[in-house]
Amino acid sequence: MKLDILAFGAHPDDVELGCSGTLAKEVALGKKVGIIDLTRGELGTRGSVAIRNAESAKASAILGVQVRENLDMRDGFFANDEAHQLKIIEMIRKYQPEIVLCNAIQDRHIDHGKGSQLVSDACFLSGLTKIETQHNGQQQAAWRPKVVYHYIQWQTIAPDFVVDISDFMTQKMDAVQAYSSQFYDPNSKEPVTPIASKNFLESIQYRAQDLGRLVGVTYAEGFTTERYVTVNSLGDLK
Repeated sequence: MKLDILAFGAHPDDVELGCSGTLAKEVALGKKVGIIDLTRGELGTRGSVAIRNAESAKASAILGVQVRENLDMRDGFFANDEAHQLKIIEMIRKYQPEIVLCNAIQDRHIDHGKGSQLVSDACFLSGLTKIETQHNGQQQAAWRPKVVYHYIQWQTIAPDFVVDISDFMTQKMDAVQAYSSQFYDPNSKEPVTPIASKNFLESIQYRAQDLGRLVGVTYAEGFTTERYVTVNSLGDLK
């Protein structure tokens, strides 16, 4: 299946937190969208691999994405090296996305910046014909996405552009809260982590609200880009 947009996250829930409003909007517009998680988030303080697998499936259904896969890289210990790049390249060539979304360029969790650079590097390498990969025993053709955009996570990073998600904020929050083991629950007996606080859950909404305020809409998600964004005319910019 060829996808229009392929979103990568170092952990299950990264994509939901960073760009799920945008993905829900694109799905509603008829785009084919997929998610690739690099790890199972097995080092997380709360929950378990089995629980997070079920949660990611629930979140995917809420967003309506066409496909979701997990590359089973080691949480906390994957590297930006040839072996890991080839895994990403195989996915890029399999789904041939026009747009790739990936982790924040730098963040509190070391896997976020590391995953961001890994995916970005693999997107470039995927376009080189002399790098050979196979999927299900079949030789893959080279493919390079047109653009790579990075969503924003824990740290406040000034976006290069924002997407109006005003009509999809409820869907985004539903997808985030599908990960009930990870986020704020006043009845939970598990340890309180930075992302399991009430403050963090509320911050998802007020960050989107603040980005929306700055551009004259109710809610927005921000992205950074590694290259200039091209428009046909000044009228395309709002």
